[in-house]
Amino acid sequence: MPTAAPGTLTVVATPLGDARDLSPRAAAALREADLIVAEDTRSARRLLAEVGATGAAPVLSCFDANEAARAAEVAERLSAGARVALVSEAGTPLVSDPGYRVVAAAIAAGARVVPIPGPSAVLAALVGAGLPSDRFLFLGFPPRKTGGRRRLFESLRALPFTLVFYESPLRVGATLADLADVLGSGRPACVARELTKSHEEFVRGTLGALAARYREQRPLGEVTLVVGGAIDAGAADDDEAEAALADRARRLIAEGKSARDVADELAATTGRPRRELYRLVLAAKGGPSGL
Repeated sequence: MPTAAPGTLTVVATPLGDARDLSPRAAAALREADLIVAEDTRSARRLLAEVGATGAAPVLSCFDANEAARAAEVAERLSAGARVALVSEAGTPLVSDPGYRVVAAAIAAGARVVPIPGPSAVLAALVGAGLPSDRFLFLGFPPRKTGGRRRLFESLRALPFTLVFYESPLRVGATLADLADVLGSGRPACVARELTKSHEEFVRGTLGALAARYREQRPLGEVTLVVGGAIDAGAADDDEAEAALADRARRLIAEGKSARDVADELAATTGRPRRELYRLVLAAKGGPSGL
């Protein structure tokens, strides 16, 4: 007897909060699947009910603790020709969510992997933060412990890319404090909260101001942090770099820092001469340029 052709694994992005963000193509994939593999079976069943696919396919749980075993099961089903849909609790699977092992096993089994793009907290936060988006680095959840977290931030200090993190609302204050201490309190940043939900919020400011705000105030809901990259000291004559420095200076001045303190901080983070930066700060402030 001829063997069945390998099936298809469809990686389906699902809404972060607003059900209207599910694409028609994603809804069709869920209705047509022979098996749904889900990080959270309860949220998956609610979603299936919304698209009229209740009972259409069994729902198999797949989370961090059982993903390796589930990947082998899914590969076996795909080898038999099944159509499998992979979903996370919200957003795009594999992005700080389970699914990588499932996709790898599907590829090894010769199955076709079809991504259906859609909601992503990384991209939603990035485009709403008001920070450069042409180059960015997504780093998932920072380490829980202070030492590991600070070591990670030290390794990122010189990178010119916008940085994007997920973080638990329980640790947002501590993480912002470490970011401000390691990267510099003048870095522009944004706390994006409850994306696409009714209480969606973007709080923008410097790392120093945000660390102070969330020192005691714990944000509610899901949080994504977006942090401006380092300013390239080698691009001193570049208009864009100069504008970014001036903008950072204005942010620090708005926090109540003196021109001298701002110049000191910019010198420490860029390596440029303090006298040169002091003139830039005064120009941004609108004052005289002499020392």
